[in-house]
Amino acid sequence: MRHRVAIIGGGWAGLAAAVRATELGLQVSVYEASRHWGGRARRLTLAHPAGDSLPLDNGQHILIGAYRQTLELMRTVGVPLQEVLRPMPLDLRFADGGGLATPRWARRWPAPLDILAAVCQAAGWSWSDRWSFLLAAARWRRLGFDCPAHASVADLCARLTPRVMEDLIEPLCVAALNTPAREASGQVFLTVLRDALLGQGMPPWRASDLLLPCADLGRLLPDAAVQWLQRHGATMHTGARVRSLVFRDSAWHLTTPDFTHEADHVIVATGAPEASGLLKPVAGVPAHWLALAQAIRHEPIATLYVQGELEGGWPGQQPMLALRSRHADEPAQYVFHRNRLDGAMWPPERQDVPLLAFVASACRLDRPDLEAAVLAQAREQLGLNQPRLLQTVIEKRATFVCSPGLQRPGRDVAPGLTAAGDYVDGPYPATLEGAVRSGVNAADRARALLQGRQHVAP
Repeated sequence: MRHRVAIIGGGWAGLAAAVRATELGLQVSVYEASRHWGGRARRLTLAHPAGDSLPLDNGQHILIGAYRQTLELMRTVGVPLQEVLRPMPLDLRFADGGGLATPRWARRWPAPLDILAAVCQAAGWSWSDRWSFLLAAARWRRLGFDCPAHASVADLCARLTPRVMEDLIEPLCVAALNTPAREASGQVFLTVLRDALLGQGMPPWRASDLLLPCADLGRLLPDAAVQWLQRHGATMHTGARVRSLVFRDSAWHLTTPDFTHEADHVIVATGAPEASGLLKPVAGVPAHWLALAQAIRHEPIATLYVQGELEGGWPGQQPMLALRSRHADEPAQYVFHRNRLDGAMWPPERQDVPLLAFVASACRLDRPDLEAAVLAQAREQLGLNQPRLLQTVIEKRATFVCSPGLQRPGRDVAPGLTAAGDYVDGPYPATLEGAVRSGVNAADRARALLQGRQHVAP
């Protein structure tokens, strides 16, 4: 008889845990409280007064070639990677042409020579700017991309020039950690930087390649993962919020409003607030684990879908641009041209009108102030005439504050009980790769514990 594993939560961590546990021969059941799979990275339908609808996302995401476990998971469940992801070399240029981008002639050079070429060719940088970054990068590499736990990204970069901080470090830090440089963990930033610049990518892509989704987030993983799991015998439940979790008679009993199920092992793959709320009354759960989970601070990420006429056309060839975000009046850090990215036209009869997605991470403005500021930013930096706001999506708990020395709750909660999620202790920040890695690790741990229990003499 196969061991029964219950997975609470159907986001990317829960789906990764479910696929891995199924591959390991475990009998898997997944319980998702909402009616949708994908958690904080899911499909969203954008409605229009004319009656048309368009599948978009609850937030714009970027993958990189170094996200090997995420890409492996997508490939395992049958996602056609080269159809749903558009690769582009490292390119963090702004609408005014400034910023860092890998030159075309250096895209095949081995790392980190391609990045060296990008630094030497960075538009608007003086040789003093370039030299300050090269010295810092050499120092980080010499130290093994390691730093004191209390150091922030701003501390690491204290010797960099203001131009390098504005053009590279701040947008890169917000993109990777969703936290401003002055508040972000230097160690986590260095880990992501090491993997992106010097790590191994998923062929045919390099580790530093930006992989932009050209399909909605449902197609990117959840749809295929759910179908794969169902084909391989997993039981999938939506609209099934687990209200209580009790261990008795050698099994875990999970109670939802409609039924009670039993399992030999439970993986809790929800967000930190939901996990701490569910596990607080469970006997044997350490108070220290609960305290760490409850101490996680969250930051919202806002995505604003906007239409308008670009006065001078779209700058450059790539569908993504960095935006200058120097103060609260410029809250968005990136903008994506969705028509160029995935062919989505809105509305269909107005194919010449761009549909733009503006992303504001670590967003602390009220919705009206945010919307007014982003529209003003679009007019000033992109020359967007008569911008029309179609929809604003604010994920209030999109990410956690990845601060220096942050203590995150561990994977092992109690006997027979494992946690998964991007907030669980690990080397990565709140990214899709962090969630997937955590889910895979939780499934591996569950199988090891179940096998160990099986071999214990009665």
